[in-house]
Amino acid sequence: MLERRTGLPGEKIVEAHGTFHSSHCLDCHKEFTIEWIKEKVFAGETPFCTEPSEKHEDVLLPNPGLVKPDIVFFGESLPSKFFQRAEEDFPQCDLLIILGTSLVVQPFSTLVDRVPPTTPRILINNQRAGQVHPFMRMLGIGGGLDYESEDNVRDVFWEGSCDDGCQLLADLLGWGDELKSLVASEHETLESEIDDITAKLAAMPSGDEK
Repeated sequence: MLERRTGLPGEKIVEAHGTFHSSHCLDCHKEFTIEWIKEKVFAGETPFCTEPSEKHEDVLLPNPGLVKPDIVFFGESLPSKFFQRAEEDFPQCDLLIILGTSLVVQPFSTLVDRVPPTTPRILINNQRAGQVHPFMRMLGIGGGLDYESEDNVRDVFWEGSCDDGCQLLADLLGWGDELKSLVASEHETLESEIDDITAKLAAMPSGDEK
C-alpha cells in the first residue's frame, strides 16, 4: 500500500504478495474496491459478493461468494503479473536499486541476476546481503551481488536505513527538498487517516452487542 501512496500508477507497481487495494469474490471473481470492503469491515459485516446467487457456482451456500482482499496467503501462487514483469522488464533495466531485504527468499533473491551484466546495482540496507560465497563463485555456481571483489565495477552497498539511503540518493540527484516535502505531506495525511480508522474501530459493535 505504501508504494501506491507515492502516486505511482498501478501498472508500474508489482505487488508480489498481493494487495489490500482491491478484492475479489472467491466464486465469480467480481472485483471490489478498498472503499467497499472497508465499509463492510467497519460495519462488522462479512463481505459477501453483491452478484445474484445464480452467478455463483456454489449456490448451495446461503450467502455464496465470500469477498477476499487480493493478498497472497502462504501456499498460494504469486500473481501472474510478477512473472510477466520479471521476464519483460528486468532485461531492460538501466539501474537496479534494491531496498531493505535479506535476498534469501526465492524467487525474489535471484531477480538481481536478471538484469544485463553491465547494469549498476545498488543495495541500500542495514546489512550486507545477496552475496555468493567466493568459493562457489570460483566454481561458477550462483550469481548474486559482488560489491567486495577487486573486479567489481557495478555493485554498490550503502549501509543504513532505506529512508536515509533514499534521501541521500535524492539529494545527490537534486530531488532532496522535493522528497522531504512529499514525505512530510504524506505523514500528515496518514496520521489523519489513522485517527479516522481508530475512531471507526472504536465505534464498531463488540461481539456481545450483536
